[in-house]
Amino acid sequence: MTKKLVCLALACLMALVSVSALAANYVNVFNWEDYISEEAIQLFEEEYKDLDLHVNYMNFTTNEDMMVQVRTSPGAFDVVVPSEYCVERMIKEGLIQELNYDLLPNAKKYTLPELLDPSYDPANAHSIPYMWGTLGILYNTELVDDEIDSWKWMFDEKYAGSVFMLDSIRDSMGMALKYLGYSMNTKDPKELTAAANLLIDQKARGIVKAYQVDETKDKMVNGEAALALVWSGDAEYAQELNDKLAYVIPQEGSNIWVDCFVIPSTARNVEYAHLFIDFMSRPEIAVLNVQEIGYSCPNQGAIELMGEEYTSNTTMNPPEEKVALCEYFNDIDEGSMKIYNALWGKVKNAK
Repeated sequence: MTKKLVCLALACLMALVSVSALAANYVNVFNWEDYISEEAIQLFEEEYKDLDLHVNYMNFTTNEDMMVQVRTSPGAFDVVVPSEYCVERMIKEGLIQELNYDLLPNAKKYTLPELLDPSYDPANAHSIPYMWGTLGILYNTELVDDEIDSWKWMFDEKYAGSVFMLDSIRDSMGMALKYLGYSMNTKDPKELTAAANLLIDQKARGIVKAYQVDETKDKMVNGEAALALVWSGDAEYAQELNDKLAYVIPQEGSNIWVDCFVIPSTARNVEYAHLFIDFMSRPEIAVLNVQEIGYSCPNQGAIELMGEEYTSNTTMNPPEEKVALCEYFNDIDEGSMKIYNALWGKVKNAK
């Protein structure tokens, strides 16, 4: 993103954060698009109406855009929801503060044990899981007559002009790396170049219909493509609206990710931020969010409330053997990230 665009984005963002929204009776939440239940927010405000506490809710579309805003807008956000590799980076940069678990009685109590004490944030000192999920292929069974079990189908000319890719550097590059047999966290320039060349060739052969993010799920519902690289929650959303859609984690493996609640170091309303995080960690509230957005639930209490409706859903609750094929994204050092960005620029500009 150019400096001009960054400045424009910041100006638009800060226009949303009014003077009143920075006051003590607001909690300023910066989260992904379509990633929370409006009912959950309403219930939070009702619960704390004696404090006249309100939620000022703002959206971002990629981790990288979020990072720019948090770095350059001190005091604008009280709660942010980054993915695990960005949690790691934000800790290194001093952008987020340690959580006060005395104010979070529900958070660790209900979080699945396997998601506690992660490598990206030991002892969950700075973050607590909000949602988790996988990266995979969403495909239309009426437009596909192959067994979709591999990333290879995303590069097959049989589906030329009918493949949606994610406009997300780590996800699309990671998918190509995994198909080639490399780690999604590689820093090897040769492996990264091979992945970029694969994506460039995919575009050159006319296989890619578009690189996009939030639009994909609705376009797949409408039958506008045969296959799409998607996050599992978007797949769940689309499958609920079109029963001809199916989701798979390819045999080469994929990414498993965790989106977390964190509190920026510059947050103005730290106590209210803790109230918000703990409220969203209540099982009955976590159920509302899971049912609204369709991602995998890190809250054991919520899973017990949902029962078989949740546990039998393999998109939201993938089998252990599928999860075992996946890896977390790690933070990439600045030098290696320059290589990623340079190669990604070539992919996006390829014709």
